[in-house]
Amino acid sequence: MNEPIISVSGLRGIIGDSLTPEIAARYVAAFAESLPAGPVVVTRDGRHTGPMVSAAVQSALMAAGRTCLSAGIAATPTTGVLVRHLGAVGGIQISASHNPPEYNGLKLFDRTGRVIPAGPGQAVLDRYRAGSPAWSDSDHLGEYHAIDETVTAHLAMVAAICDVDRIRQRRFKVLLDANNGAGSVLGVPLLRELGCDVTLLGGEPNGLFGHTPEPTAENLSGVLALVQESGADIGFCQDPDADRLAIIDETGRYIGEEYTVSLCMDHVLRQTPGTVVTNCSTSRMTQDLAEKYKVPFFRSKVGEANVVDLMLQENAVLGGEGNGGLIDPRVGFVRDSFVGMALVLDAMCARGIPISAMTDDLPNYAIHKARVELPTDRVPAALDAIEKHFSDATADRLDGLRLDWPNKWLLIRASNTEPIVRVVAEAPTLDEAVQLCEATSAVAPGSAGG
Repeated sequence: MNEPIISVSGLRGIIGDSLTPEIAARYVAAFAESLPAGPVVVTRDGRHTGPMVSAAVQSALMAAGRTCLSAGIAATPTTGVLVRHLGAVGGIQISASHNPPEYNGLKLFDRTGRVIPAGPGQAVLDRYRAGSPAWSDSDHLGEYHAIDETVTAHLAMVAAICDVDRIRQRRFKVLLDANNGAGSVLGVPLLRELGCDVTLLGGEPNGLFGHTPEPTAENLSGVLALVQESGADIGFCQDPDADRLAIIDETGRYIGEEYTVSLCMDHVLRQTPGTVVTNCSTSRMTQDLAEKYKVPFFRSKVGEANVVDLMLQENAVLGGEGNGGLIDPRVGFVRDSFVGMALVLDAMCARGIPISAMTDDLPNYAIHKARVELPTDRVPAALDAIEKHFSDATADRLDGLRLDWPNKWLLIRASNTEPIVRVVAEAPTLDEAVQLCEATSAVAPGSAGG
């Protein structure tokens, strides 16, 4: 049996292999032991393995003496809202995000409704690996409570950050592709609250994905034409747990995930200038926008928890990651596709132009991503060689190696789970970005391009 993939804020694995009821229960027990007294919220996305994993998680919580507040199928950002709204001391979202159907996973939340940061996450991992769960006796088992109403609080918070009446007057036609994940549970009520005429794809949250879950251009090829054919003003595409948002414009053009944060950032900074934070693999568009509006800009390590840490430290008005994950503190410190939808529609109203024109008005760059096969012990020497080769760039070792030029950048990071390094380059043209990645593969000693 293989080990699950574990990050600072959770784990994921293949059901029956690297993720079993026993593994889930042990991990949940380790998490429960780290929390103060109080109930824990449990939610899941629409994956067909969700009921099984949910049963294991709920049993483990009660066996650890915890009251389990089971909120059924919900988006990951909704979980964060529910933790705060219900006065829980933590939360567990059962989801494998954009991974294939055979995967599932657990994402952990602290009492503030954010995914747990690195320190507490490492403590949970250490307890899990110690392998000695603290189970309660029969007199001290936890209780189970079903939470039937899950979307009202989250919907109200999202509606509060936009001009609902102005959006309603436009009567936007919107295509929402929830891809049989959890996104439709709040996505449909929110869009209807905003007066939108909704065409829904994959609305039943059963995990029977209509296409490969990650909302990339390739995976959404069958959705692109439907936006134009349906006469929609915009297409919104979510990943299975609805913390990421990709956009399709009214012509059927894939705008993608990288633009989500930038479109929303442009809108927010026009109204409320303030500090913004993105991770170090997010498009340079965000830095350009910060410079345009003369506000402080900070980069974090890759990972939602790292972005949130820096947002809190710098009192940011907005943050996010280039995978379509927008974080707005007014709603919560969790990546939130619903915030993205509301802010983009609000921006279209405020400026009176279609989403295609809003996108074309942003700085234009091309991103290319690659991977290089490289044993872990060779990574330090490879990074040194790459930095030496690109000596005309400004180097940063915050997270792997990032190299910056005036109008392009390159990021090389070792994988935590595979003997590879991930390479991301952004430049004015795709050819330039590809060339940067290829040059990196050629320079790294002992590597093989992949």
